[in-house]
Amino acid sequence: MSIQFIDLKAQYQHLKADIDARIHAVLDHGQYIMGPEVKEVEQQLAAYTGVKHAIGVCDGTKALLIALMALGVGRGDEVITTPFTFIATGEMIALLGATPVFVDIDPISYNLDPALLEAAITPRTRAIMPVSLYGQCADFSAINAIAEKHGIAVIEDGAQSFGASQHGKKSGNLSTIGCTSFFPSKPLGCYGDGGACFTNDDELAKKMREIRIHGQDRRYHHPVIGLNGRLDTIQAAVLLAKLPSFADEVAARERIGARYSAQLQDVARVPVIGAGNTHVYAQYTIEVDNREAVQKALQELGVPTAVHYPIPLHLQPAFAHLGQGEGSFPLAEAAGKRVMSLPMHPFLDDATQDAIVAAVKKALG
Repeated sequence: MSIQFIDLKAQYQHLKADIDARIHAVLDHGQYIMGPEVKEVEQQLAAYTGVKHAIGVCDGTKALLIALMALGVGRGDEVITTPFTFIATGEMIALLGATPVFVDIDPISYNLDPALLEAAITPRTRAIMPVSLYGQCADFSAINAIAEKHGIAVIEDGAQSFGASQHGKKSGNLSTIGCTSFFPSKPLGCYGDGGACFTNDDELAKKMREIRIHGQDRRYHHPVIGLNGRLDTIQAAVLLAKLPSFADEVAARERIGARYSAQLQDVARVPVIGAGNTHVYAQYTIEVDNREAVQKALQELGVPTAVHYPIPLHLQPAFAHLGQGEGSFPLAEAAGKRVMSLPMHPFLDDATQDAIVAAVKKALG
């Protein structure tokens, strides 16, 4: 049995006619930059999330950058975030000359712990950027309440959580600005790089639309400094082909995630879904002892695994200047040593999943 960590080929075969038709429509009209599919997918993304504005951008990393720029974040500012995330989260803060201020995680959800948030706020805090890690939203009810008290904007790094919800509201519609990624392996992925920013604020939406096209409000007129952050038309077309079946794929991910947890809860620490949350399982991540040995055993049994993320941001060489060494954020550090992700995609059948579960139990035994 050949087990895929993420099976994009199966998804393509399932949606081949629609995807091919959408791509060929772009090839026929030839509007490869900001073609009509970009506006169409923005409308559908806004409707799906329930926000007023969705702004398609070139990737999830630039979505964070554009959001920060729209809020005016710059040199001397601080942005509070989690150290347990992909480098892009802290990287975009630093790229603007601001300082990422890390707050340790809740060890149950792996997301930023709101109980530690207020102590990290200073007069220089310009924004809070929680990450909705692995496909489950951070605690935005608590985070937003603290942010509102201090007059601070909140940006959701929802690169892994598009399709998840909290108290009935979708990821992307839980904060001042929501950001997501459409990297191919994400819950909703295109066939290259892509992303989006979401907001209900008209002025922020206007700024983000301008920033993504070199700060342009009309042709060759640039009120602000921006960048080349446009969503490619062909990638928009791929997303349009995938959106009609996305709800079914989210449901499949939830079913597969629940099935994993039911079978593995006695042998490993499995994901815990917070009250009011749904989980889209961008990764299905467990905690194990002796991770390297377990991964090696699983590899020998034909089961691929991955680690998201082994080195927290404060221990990355790029952030060494912050002077936060080992022990600064112990819960993030502990998780980085123990987490392991198993194959997860909406086309994972029961027989393959059972084989994965059996292999995990054997490797842990």
